[in-house]
Amino acid sequence: MAGNKGMFTKLWAYISFTLVIGVIILLFVYVFVNGADAITIEFITQAPRGAILGMEGGIWPAIAGSFCFTTLAVILGGIPAIASALYIVFYCRSAKLERLFHTVIRCISGIPSIVLGLFAYSFLVRELQWGRCILSSGVALGIMILPFIEVRAEKTFRELPKAVVLSSYALGCSRRYTVMRIVLPACRGELISGLILGGCYAMGATAPLIFTGGVAYAGVPKSLMSPAMALPLHLYLLLAQGATSFNMAYGTAFVMMAIILISNILVTIYASRSQAKWNA
Repeated sequence: MAGNKGMFTKLWAYISFTLVIGVIILLFVYVFVNGADAITIEFITQAPRGAILGMEGGIWPAIAGSFCFTTLAVILGGIPAIASALYIVFYCRSAKLERLFHTVIRCISGIPSIVLGLFAYSFLVRELQWGRCILSSGVALGIMILPFIEVRAEKTFRELPKAVVLSSYALGCSRRYTVMRIVLPACRGELISGLILGGCYAMGATAPLIFTGGVAYAGVPKSLMSPAMALPLHLYLLLAQGATSFNMAYGTAFVMMAIILISNILVTIYASRSQAKWNA
């Protein structure tokens, strides 16, 4: 009976894995086939032109703008997220305070992205008079991905063998030295992985950009106080125009999916190599 259950579990796992991989491949193939005519070197390297958005030119300013929004969000959300995870795991000695931290993190993770966009528009764009710019969007996106990075970082720190940390303490090393010279180097691969995956999450967010810093037409941004184009907003605007822009919309979607997929593959390889190097 136990053997039959084991075989059933393995079969279920194989079928589920095959189904997931099949859906992902089907999605990429479908988007690529529908947008293949639009995906050219000029499409990736030129700015959009024409009276109707997306009918001429390309999406280079949207790619550059997305990287600007994402990079700032990772910086603004990743630093406090990793710092919070370090405090909870290695410094916090109060169970009540730890529960409070986790409650706050869960509450932030439950806020819809469009609400974060509305908050950033009301407080940053209007009250602080930052205007529609990369900085306003970066703050909103940073808040959005902070819980994602914090949970992953905390999990990474807790999975580090306790013997490594206790051995450092036993040798007389301070907690600060242990964290800076042992914990962070050992967890570097997973931490960078969490930051990049959080950035991929931010790159696909449209709602905060609509209110805060995304625009239909703009060049490559020159400062944090400039508005910028972004791939998800550009895709939304193309779809809103109707069937005349579907070809360009599929091309934009494929480029964005390809960037996220390549980022995930590279970060997985880096995390695996980093972990193997540390274990060796």
